[in-house]
Amino acid sequence: MNFYFEATNVLDKLDAKKGSIKGIIASVAEKNRKRTAALVIETLKYKQVLNEVIDTAQLLKQEKKITSRNLALVLVHDLLLAGGIQAGEGPIKQAVLRHRTRLQSEFTRLKVKRGVKSNSELAQTDDARAAAIPRYIRVNRTCWSTKDALATFQAQGYQVGDPLTSSKAFKQDDHIPDLFAFHPSARFTDDPLYLSGKIILQDKASCFPAYILAPPTRDDAVVIDATAAPGNKTSHLCAIMQNKGKLFAFERDRKRYSTLKNMLSKAHCNNVEAVNADFLTISPNEEKFRGVTHILLDPSCSGSGIVNRLDHLLDNEQENEVDSERLNKLAAFQLKMIRHAMTFPSVQRIVYSTCSVHAIENEHVVREAIKTEEAIKGRFRLGRREEVLPTWHRRGIPEEMDNPDDAESVVRCSPGEDATNGFFVSLFVRDEDVAESSAGTSKRKDRGSEDDSQTRPPPTKRKRKKNKSNIVTS
Repeated sequence: MNFYFEATNVLDKLDAKKGSIKGIIASVAEKNRKRTAALVIETLKYKQVLNEVIDTAQLLKQEKKITSRNLALVLVHDLLLAGGIQAGEGPIKQAVLRHRTRLQSEFTRLKVKRGVKSNSELAQTDDARAAAIPRYIRVNRTCWSTKDALATFQAQGYQVGDPLTSSKAFKQDDHIPDLFAFHPSARFTDDPLYLSGKIILQDKASCFPAYILAPPTRDDAVVIDATAAPGNKTSHLCAIMQNKGKLFAFERDRKRYSTLKNMLSKAHCNNVEAVNADFLTISPNEEKFRGVTHILLDPSCSGSGIVNRLDHLLDNEQENEVDSERLNKLAAFQLKMIRHAMTFPSVQRIVYSTCSVHAIENEHVVREAIKTEEAIKGRFRLGRREEVLPTWHRRGIPEEMDNPDDAESVVRCSPGEDATNGFFVSLFVRDEDVAESSAGTSKRKDRGSEDDSQTRPPPTKRKRKKNKSNIVTS
């Protein structure tokens, strides 16, 4: 029965909105993950039907041993739709089997009522938006080159073309050089390239944070991924850094930390130190963190932008449902993460991202962050458009920013329109002229003439540029 308890636990977490289907399943032990995922997904597809059958048959009212509706769902699913309950004899299994005839009768009656002949016709249909999202594959450059990957895919019979029109077509992405798009039906989970860590299954929008953060490729580089599990973004940072320097990957949850370590091992990430700790508890002045220059923040969010292939199964219950109290709590936590990141003495760039479509978690958090004491003291500004994926067309929502022009500084992805999941990315940059503010204004002035002779206009314009550097810009 442990298998059914594991699936029930996943469904309980989904009901409590503790994450996306993909994210919660990723926390399941790897040896049980595939089987658990299949049961959870299939149960969700038939959830509405199964609930109706369970209620009509009065299973939960008559059997006190079954105390969980989600446990009843997975057991009744297998009884009616999978050839039987796959567990040894026990009181819970027997409790369900006592009602087998009634459950099967109600299931048949429901099919007649809905005018369907096959069980599959009762399943919840796919989200149309998911069908417009390709299957994205990121080449893991810690193992091999994009050029070699291209040649390998072509040797497998794929041809360059529109991946949404042919199951054998694929194309290199226009924005992320190491990303390839395949037909949505393409499956790579059993492919040797995936199993060996040479390719990473990662949505396009999820690749934006690491790409925009652009960590250095130096042996002395020090970078932080503040909320790292399951590890896709961490492995992307590692690849960009060419496995050089030090990348600290924080994850406070023990199970997700284990998932993170497995992912990093599989992806050949040799410069990463996984840390089972809460990023908020880390002291910025600890010796090994004083040199951190780049921080990626992708904290817990509502997940409202995720539609890709799985989470549409939750939409019927959550459609148009916006829990303002929950969003406010998430936004407060997200702002706290940004403020903490800004206190690291050497940090130059901070990327904040979410997979949410709600302005309260996106534009509102950013507009508050830039007004905080930490931002003002640290002289942080929003990255300008030319620093934040300038060729991407969809930017922030102007009316949700204090300064409408700041909307150009952030990136949005819209599910169903941009061939990605819903996403938001922003960049905070410490002004170059004050990057060493702890050294004092006089030291910056002493450096000024030498640096400016290479990069700045004649002295008559230098004063205006210097004054401008103290202003938070878009």
